[in-house]
Amino acid sequence: MAVRRLPPLRALEAFVRVVRLGSAKAAANELALSPSALSRRVAALEDFTGKRLFTRQHQSMKLTDEGMAFYNVVGPKLEELAEAVESQVDRGQVLRLHLGVPSLFGGQRLFPRLPELRKLHPRLHIDIDTGTHLEARVGDTLDAAIILAKEPDPAYYRIQLDHNKVYAITSKEMAADIGTVPDEAILSKQTFLIHQDLPDSLDAWKQAMGMSKLEPASVDRFDSGQLVLEAAAQGLGIAIMHDDHFRRSHDNRLARLFDVDVESPYRYWFVCKPKALESRPVRIFHEWLLQAGL
Repeated sequence: MAVRRLPPLRALEAFVRVVRLGSAKAAANELALSPSALSRRVAALEDFTGKRLFTRQHQSMKLTDEGMAFYNVVGPKLEELAEAVESQVDRGQVLRLHLGVPSLFGGQRLFPRLPELRKLHPRLHIDIDTGTHLEARVGDTLDAAIILAKEPDPAYYRIQLDHNKVYAITSKEMAADIGTVPDEAILSKQTFLIHQDLPDSLDAWKQAMGMSKLEPASVDRFDSGQLVLEAAAQGLGIAIMHDDHFRRSHDNRLARLFDVDVESPYRYWFVCKPKALESRPVRIFHEWLLQAGL
């Protein structure tokens, strides 16, 4: 059987690194190449495939639709090849990822899907850290993290995972007492419950309600989203959280106050150092995270 002609492996490596690192400069640095040498490798791959994989403007390279389609097909195959080679070289070696995750995201979104990841990559094991200041510890004690933020540090590689609304959430009994029409006099007598990572959500909600000067009886702060929701369910106050937190809680003790859409200033992001994407555990998790649509 004739062996099919393959593109140069170095050209494929250059292409994949540009896509994963999001920067031709970063890819050139990782490969210890000059920008012109990197460009020649990518150009060789374009000649081989007959496709324009990138547009080039002012020394930057932007992935084209054809380039994205090519990456979506070739990327997983290269991953399979790397897995096959490593399985022969490092039999039984555990791949370990040190991942920072907010506890609520972990409980509601990550852990229900982790069995899928384990089946795909049984050698990957994840150390979970739900502590504070996750973003600041990326690249130090953490390989990567999922964080709740307005905008991550631009020095990081980052991918936005969702888009959220701010909800006011209470127990069903408290919701019945407060009523369906926003009343500033009533709301000013209430305790509001907020997560310490979402400090501006209350102001965004008050402004959307036309009550920017509302002064609640108290604002109680928590470092756990799960405890914020539990406090609301117990009737301890009005929780200011995300619509996704409310829906995924599946807690029939909770109710949403008022049917008003409020854009959240915060998003969940996956972040890591750009160089970390060349680490196999980080790369496996990153690609699975995007494919799983968490």
